[in-house]
Amino acid sequence: MFVQTLTIVAPVFLLIGFGYGLARTKILSMKVSEALGEFVYVVAIPILIFRTLVTADLSAGLPWALWASYFLGIACAWALGTLVIRKGFGRDARAGAIGAISAAFANTILVGLPLIAAVYGDDGLVPLLLIVSIHLAFMTVLMAIVMERAAAHDSGGESPPVLTLIKSAVKSLIRNPLVITIIAAFCWRMTGFDLPSLASDLLNRIGATALPLALISLGMSLVQYGMRGNILPGLLLSAIKIVIMPATVFSLGYFVFNLPPLWVAVSTLTAACPTGINAYVFANKYGTGHAMSANAITVTTALAVLTTSLWIWFLEYVLSL
Repeated sequence: MFVQTLTIVAPVFLLIGFGYGLARTKILSMKVSEALGEFVYVVAIPILIFRTLVTADLSAGLPWALWASYFLGIACAWALGTLVIRKGFGRDARAGAIGAISAAFANTILVGLPLIAAVYGDDGLVPLLLIVSIHLAFMTVLMAIVMERAAAHDSGGESPPVLTLIKSAVKSLIRNPLVITIIAAFCWRMTGFDLPSLASDLLNRIGATALPLALISLGMSLVQYGMRGNILPGLLLSAIKIVIMPATVFSLGYFVFNLPPLWVAVSTLTAACPTGINAYVFANKYGTGHAMSANAITVTTALAVLTTSLWIWFLEYVLSL
């Protein structure tokens, strides 16, 4: 069973390796990587999300239990990541915040979407996109508030008012292609109209390019990370991200909230996805935690072909999917 699972997961991560090889050998330049990443993020992934959301069965209403199990898992990983860096390594508040982000922010788009689609098909994309629909907004606001307050704490200055930080984060969010897409999809659903056949065919064709190109784009972007000094913090944060966080999400979804088996599986596997590149983006912005965030991204992505296969095997064994 595990070998069968590995054969399903392996092509997903081979595409990441293919993209990495293209960039490392300079067959394609980093300018191509940036252009490809922009196309994926601005065009292909939003179209895939729009197509899926407008046709998904959402008759069950708002998935509060799904959100609770996933975001409580984030809270657990966030707290542990902060504790490890602040108490275990004696770093400042900004580094503690980067540790939290590295341990709790999953790459739900570039890895989560292709992985869930490969394992659970279009049915699996529904609970994933329900998580994604608030994940980006929630995490963006949370990261902005925590990082600004941490920076103020380290400098001895006064932290900006929380409301000001929220307003700034929301202004950034309303220009985000994924947020715009999710809003547009729910607005279309409210009209009650079906997509015209020609439009549906066009969206299907463009959406079909999203997942393989997302993986190749991610692989090319990994060239700029790699392993750096101060490895131990990154390894500990990686363990929190790909072991403790999905275990927490599974326990909550299965034992506490009694989610449907597919939803338990999707939320757990999403939590097991590698660390998102936002951790490194924030490390760059605030000038700290570069090594730990880069190491967490590299380690969790490199191990993901094995760790996600183990999680899928475990989920199929327990949930009988």
